Amino acid sequence: MRFLGALPFLLGAAVADFHVNIPEIIEAVDYALGEFEHWQHYHGPTGTATTVLHSTATAMPTATASPNCAPYWLENIKHQGISAFNPDKTYQVFRNVKDFGAQGDGVTDDTVAIQLAMTTGNRCAPGVCESSTLTPAIVYFPAGTYVISSSIIDYYFTQIIGNPNCPPTLKATPGFTGFGLIDGDQYQAGGVLGFGATNIFYRQVRNLIFDMTAIPSTSAATGIHWPTAQATSLQNIVFLMSDAPGTQHQGLFIESGSAGFMTDLVFYGGLVAANIGNQQYTMRNFTIYNAVTGVNMLFDWGWTFKSFNIQNCSIGLDMTSGGPTAQNVGSITFFDSSISNTPVGFNIAHNNASLPPTAGSVILENVRLNNVPVAVQGPGGMVALAGTTGSSVIAAWGDGHEYIPKGPTNFESPIQPAQRPGSLLVGGAYYQRSKPQYGSTPVSQFLSARSNGATGNGVSDDTFALQALFLRSALTGQIAFLDAGTYRVTRTVLIPPGAKIVGETYPIIVASGAFFSDMKNPQAVLQVGLGGEFGYVELSDFIVGTQGPTAGAILIEYNLGGAGTPSGIWDVHTRIGGFAGSNLQLAQCPTTPTVPTPPAPVNTNCIAAFMSMHITQSASNLYMENNWFWTADHDIEDPNDTQITIYTGRGFYIESAAGTIWLWGTAVEHHSLYQYQFANTQNIFMGQIQTETAYYQPNPNATEPFPPVAALNDPNFVTSCAGVAGNCADGWGLRILNSQSLMVYGAGLYSFFDNYSTTCSNAGNGETCQSRIFDIEGNVRNINVYNLNTIGATSMINQNGVSLASYADNINVFPDTIALFRTTGTT
Repeated sequence: MRFLGALPFLLGAAVADFHVNIPEIIEAVDYALGEFEHWQHYHGPTGTATTVLHSTATAMPTATASPNCAPYWLENIKHQGISAFNPDKTYQVFRNVKDFGAQGDGVTDDTVAIQLAMTTGNRCAPGVCESSTLTPAIVYFPAGTYVISSSIIDYYFTQIIGNPNCPPTLKATPGFTGFGLIDGDQYQAGGVLGFGATNIFYRQVRNLIFDMTAIPSTSAATGIHWPTAQATSLQNIVFLMSDAPGTQHQGLFIESGSAGFMTDLVFYGGLVAANIGNQQYTMRNFTIYNAVTGVNMLFDWGWTFKSFNIQNCSIGLDMTSGGPTAQNVGSITFFDSSISNTPVGFNIAHNNASLPPTAGSVILENVRLNNVPVAVQGPGGMVALAGTTGSSVIAAWGDGHEYIPKGPTNFESPIQPAQRPGSLLVGGAYYQRSKPQYGSTPVSQFLSARSNGATGNGVSDDTFALQALFLRSALTGQIAFLDAGTYRVTRTVLIPPGAKIVGETYPIIVASGAFFSDMKNPQAVLQVGLGGEFGYVELSDFIVGTQGPTAGAILIEYNLGGAGTPSGIWDVHTRIGGFAGSNLQLAQCPTTPTVPTPPAPVNTNCIAAFMSMHITQSASNLYMENNWFWTADHDIEDPNDTQITIYTGRGFYIESAAGTIWLWGTAVEHHSLYQYQFANTQNIFMGQIQTETAYYQPNPNATEPFPPVAALNDPNFVTSCAGVAGNCADGWGLRILNSQSLMVYGAGLYSFFDNYSTTCSNAGNGETCQSRIFDIEGNVRNINVYNLNTIGATSMINQNGVSLASYADNINVFPDTIALFRTTGTT
């Protein structure tokens, strides 16, 4: 969770924030919304619809469905998913919009019918409900063209899914009104977002076409309004907008939140294709044609862009928000991409005198240019990096502060590209692979968990039913379908090589009982392969959690080695406490900031897990994307999102000897000893990792309640904190031991709290939440970190007990930023 609540005062209107406000973000969001208020308050058209392609422009496709569209299994499978702890036992999870009256014929106005599909069942609505896991839903669109005259208002915990074989079209009428064809967080009276943008979890939109071409080009219309947080995604979406001179259309608008991941988006036309501001994000595989500005950055802390193809725009990416004396954009990392027929590739506000000092940090790597006369334009139109009217490649260029490994040195110049391990690359670029949707797989190839003996009711023991299901999937090649529900298990469940598992709107598998209760004898909840096994799996769209005190639970243990196509884990999350059925909510696990711990003991009923995920020594060749490993800091079901205290020992531990692992858009939060730890490993890519230190620390600190285990290379804070002032024994955000060739393309390591007080992270207070946050120990080589952003930590980087970088030398918009950090050779 981001503690920022609703990001908090928008256009001068107060937002009820549950924990704290950050003035720097308030100002950035106000600035953005002041500039773009016409889009926020769009109430109808001006002018007439026109589309005129530029002479070099790419022609816009016609948004019509094929009459021979292949059926999609999700539409036809028997739907028997449940919300286990919803008092309404008739609650409907899967909703086909045609069952609610939508026609999809390109003529009928389907707005009311679609909204009825969204709202039916007393669901968690913006402005009424802050958050809930009790009303999950899939709102499904068969192939067709669905005419809408006003915004479809998204609700909490919703997956909006179209048929990927023939993506359906949402077609706006000429008189369309609203903030986005889909409004992901509707503004309420007084300019307040309906959901706190940093607390919007567990939602998706995929396989749709947004057709805005009937809306007059001079109208300030938006494709999708999407302020959001972790465990969310947009995938496989096309935006059709006017590219007539003077167009005011925009495709994607994000003004706040703490996310997140997007992939496979295509934009045609518009004033701005993607108009975006958020704390951090990973975006990949965007194609942008014929926009005035491809990407406009409103604000950020860190943003990772991969596989962007920008064509026929005026500016590729603009990050000048706030200007050189008050920059709002913290940092961007942009690589393995191309820009063509665009006068200015990147427009920046950074120079030697710009403020804050490290704001506007940029890393560009492997960016291909074709007819881009100015690659990077600085303040006042100054050319920071010349382009060409022909073809060229930016091998690597950046600006900001560098530590190699000592610093800081301020730079704005070409840099040496990262030494990329060949095993992580395809055609010189980092490997990427979108989540499979099994569009061509017939429904007969899916095995329902509930049809095969599992109940999903959160009470019955589903261990043996799930084990049989996963074994059958591996043996037959069929795909295990986890119907929506809560699957309680009391023993380890093995996922054998060859298994494929997909969930229906994030079902959760929860560990329960004595088998998982002993921290001295930890046990895996889901075990992917046995130690030393080789093979391949695909896992997507489900959650692993715990129920009650399970101090010995390792939620996911991954053992499989592999070669060839990597195994994949997409949108699989851990959620420890804070939800209905967990028995780890406000009633059981309240915060105790006024009770010194020790001498008072920790609440043993809230010692909930040993580790979120462990990639073991024998494992290798694994692709992970959009994974959030979260120990809950608040009760999702509580109307006030009240904070709670849950104890989890370790976050994400990787000790794969061979490595070859990709981590795209992953986050790990609120574990005791560390969030990410890499030991004796190699060849790992990370795209915008993000962490938060446990809010209760240092009461108790990281020495309680989990003692260090030497065999797991746990940090020993008793010895390492000797002579270190401040809150030294807080959990590490990132820890690297005796490893090589770790490629970090964006990192946000955040420590906001000291025993639930945010005074320590407020600007100007000396970043005193914890003494250290990023640790490097032992023999390391080729550790490459682009755009390291830390909050609340006095020392940004420590190596073998020595601080290498102080926050005070690297002040940014709210975090502290190092654009480039490297260790080379053996140290």
